[in-house]
This record gives sequence, structure tokens and C-alpha cells, in this order.
Amino acid sequence: MKKSTIWFLTIIMAVAFAGLLYVQIVYMHNMVKMRNEQFSEGVKRSLYAVSSALEQEETRYYLEEDVAQIQSSVLPRYSTPGENQAGVKYSFTTNEGVTGDITLKGDAEKIRPQLSGSTLIGGRRSLQDVIRGQYIYQRSLLDEVILNIISQSSNRPIEERADSALVASLLKTELSNNGLNLPFEFAVVNRTGVPVYESKGFDPEKSGDNNMFVQTLFPNDSKNRMNYIKIYFPDKRDYIYHSVKFMIPSMIFTVILLIVFLYTIIVAFRQKKLTEMKNDFINNMTHEFKTPISTISLAAQMLNDNAVRKSPKMLEHISTVINDETKRLRFQVEKVLQMSMFDNNKNPTLRLQEVDANVAIANIQHTFKLKVEKYGGTIAADLNADDSNIYVDEMHFTNVIFNLLDNAVKYRDEDRPLKLKITTRNLSDKQLEVTVADNGIGIRKDDLKKVFDKFYRVSTGNRHDVKGFGLGLAYVYKMVRAFGGEIRAESELKKGTKFILILPLTKN
Repeated sequence: MKKSTIWFLTIIMAVAFAGLLYVQIVYMHNMVKMRNEQFSEGVKRSLYAVSSALEQEETRYYLEEDVAQIQSSVLPRYSTPGENQAGVKYSFTTNEGVTGDITLKGDAEKIRPQLSGSTLIGGRRSLQDVIRGQYIYQRSLLDEVILNIISQSSNRPIEERADSALVASLLKTELSNNGLNLPFEFAVVNRTGVPVYESKGFDPEKSGDNNMFVQTLFPNDSKNRMNYIKIYFPDKRDYIYHSVKFMIPSMIFTVILLIVFLYTIIVAFRQKKLTEMKNDFINNMTHEFKTPISTISLAAQMLNDNAVRKSPKMLEHISTVINDETKRLRFQVEKVLQMSMFDNNKNPTLRLQEVDANVAIANIQHTFKLKVEKYGGTIAADLNADDSNIYVDEMHFTNVIFNLLDNAVKYRDEDRPLKLKITTRNLSDKQLEVTVADNGIGIRKDDLKKVFDKFYRVSTGNRHDVKGFGLGLAYVYKMVRAFGGEIRAESELKKGTKFILILPLTKN
């Protein structure tokens, strides 16, 4: 798949996931906003109902008080009627056919003469006058009650007009009727905000944003006698978000899908890059194998020449060439097999033994000196480690140092003589530091992080001006880790590169 196609699919999927997540967030935000509005509306209805109930309770209080006064002043007149005060019973029938009885209590001897001359019509009119009089009297009583409420009610202490236990009970009932079954704290305050009384846990500072609700008590009172009820809900936030918690799993799943998608894209790019590196490796490997194979083939053809077979020196030279090129092929194949073994998580066959690093490095310096001098360079060793005994596979340790030196030769700067330096020193009584430094072309910072990756070659691509498979440093890294050590690289463009190996000493 082309890189542009991967990027195109990535952008489309990223926009789709971002859009889906945005829609979910907006929907959840709107749900929370709507639930807040519903909550506020329910609380306001409940507070208004409480205020109305308190006004009705006060009206009932004054009505009962006035009725008690009326009963104490009127009803006793008829409590003990005399012998002649049984009264007169009067029956009537209305135009609509409704019949009824009216009994006039009192002295029958006095009432009867007044009714003796009355006609039916006159009797009906007398009845209407009686009812009308009772109505006017009762209305006057109601007017008096209303006047008392208007003029005297605000003079009563608010603690009596709105008892704390009654207010708490009304609040609980009305909130429950509006579906708000959650704890609350309330207080009744005067017009200056000073609490008249409050619930045990009432603390305005803990109410939070948009969580304090206020309702006027007895709104018909004068302004200087106004009182208010304040209420807030400590668990409002949990109550609101509990109602929209069903959205949380969908958002979590969306985020998981987004993470998986991003990981898949990263893996796809890595695989594509790995494929390109493997193709580069195959091209380089073909070139690396082609040269020794061609040399061996040419030597075999020369052996078919009778003149060559008759010359012992020529035969010796050809056999040496074939032997050297065969070793070169074997070494490259061993590198590939060794890396394959690491990739399959198989432990390489290591013959671990105690090795004196100073001695091994001195031998490597002597062997490599000819190759460095061939390019007009120098190699120096500064072996300052007092304790240089390490527990490694000597052959692989030698290959590690050889690979680092060979890398320095490959990436030398053609404009100045090559200089190589190997140093050893003890970091402590537990570790040995081995440094291989050169004055080559250096490595860019971006490439420095990847130099130990398999198949990675610094700025070479398919070019063959610098030979190799991109396996040398990967092999070095794997081996140093297998020895229980660490390796890192430091470099600066046009100034050189330094590889630092830290290995545990044998006694540790």
C-alpha cells in the first residue's frame, strides 16, 4: 500500500473518530444542562408549594382563632333553652320542587303570633331575608379575618409563622412529589441575610455553583419584614451526572477504538518502514555476496587454465583468495543467522569465560592496524582500567569491537586522516567502560536514536558507496545486552562518533 493511501485513510478515520467523540461530548453536555434545568425547575416548584402551604397554614390559624371567638360569644345563648323555647318548625317548597325545613328556636308563644297572618309567599320572603342576613354576617366575619391577616400576621415571629419542623417536613414532601429524593440543607433568613434558623449541616460556602435556591416567604409582608428560605443540595452534582452515566461507557469505547486505530496506523507505518529497510537489506546483501562470489568464480575459472596449474605461486595465490572470500561470505551469513536467532527469542550459543578486556583490545588494535593504515589513518589504545576482567564470549566480544572499528572506517571523513582511539577505564569496582571513538562524518541526532535498529543504515538508502547490511550495530547491541552490559552512542556531525560500552566486571 502506498504511503499516500495510508495517510488518506488515516485522516478520514481520524476525522470520523473526532467527529463521533465531539458529538458524544456535546450530547452529554446538553443532557447535563437539561437535567440541571429540570432540577432547578423542580426545586422552584417545590419551594413555591412550600411558601403557599405556609400561607394557607397561617390563614387556617386565623380562621380557627376567629371561629373560636364566635363560638364563645354566640352559641351559649342557645345552650340551655327553657320550656317554652322549643321553637317553631317551618316547612317550605321552592319553585324548583326542593322541599326543606327551618326551625326557629325561641319562645313559641312570641314567634307564633308573628307567623299567624303570613302567607306562603310572605313566609318564603322571610326565609330569604334570614338566609341573606346570615350570609352578610358570615361575609363580614371573613372580611374581618382577612383584615386581621393583613394587619397582624407580619407582627408574629417568623419562627411561629414558619416552624422549622413544619418547613423541613413540607420541603421533604414537595421535593419528593417532584421526584427529587436527595439530601438537602436549608435555612430561613431575614431581609439582611442573617439566618433565623438553619439545618444542622447548612454551609453556604459548600453549596457550589448554581446550587443555592431562594424563595420568598409570605410575599405580601412589607419589605422591611421580608423573610426568605434558602436551600441547597450537597449531592446535586452526583445526582445530575448519575442520570447521564450511561453515556460514559460509549465514550470510553470510542476512546479505546481511537487508541487502537492510532496504534494500528503506527504499526502500519513501522511495517512499511521495515519492509523498505528489508528491501534495502536485500539489495545491499546481493551486492555484498556478489563480489566474493564473483571473485571465487573467477578463481575457479583460472584453475582451469593449464598455465596457472603449472605455477605453484599462482595456485597458492588463488587458494588464498578463495579462502579469504569464503571466510568473508561465512562471516556475513553468520551475522544474518545470529540476528535471526535473536528475533526468534532464542538464546545464542555463548561460551562465556573470563576475558581480560585490555589484552583482547590490544590484540584487536594490532590486527586492525594494517587496515587503518591502508587508508592513511592511525589507531591508538589508552587502556587505563586497573581491573579489566569481564565474563563474556571472547569471539563475540572481539566481533563487537571489530564491528565498531569497521563502522568507523566505513564512515570516515575523506577530507582528513582517519583517527581511531580505544580506551578502557573503571567506572567503579563493579563496571568497566570501553570507548571506541573516531573523527568520521558523524551521525545526525535523528539517526542517532535508530543506529542500533536492525537493517537501519544512516543516510545510505540503496547506495553502495558504503557497503553493509545494516546489521553490524544491531548485532553489537544484542551482544552487549547478552553480556549484561549497556551501550550508547554520542556523535556530532563532521566531528566524529563515540560508542560507549559498559560491562560488569567478573567479580560482580
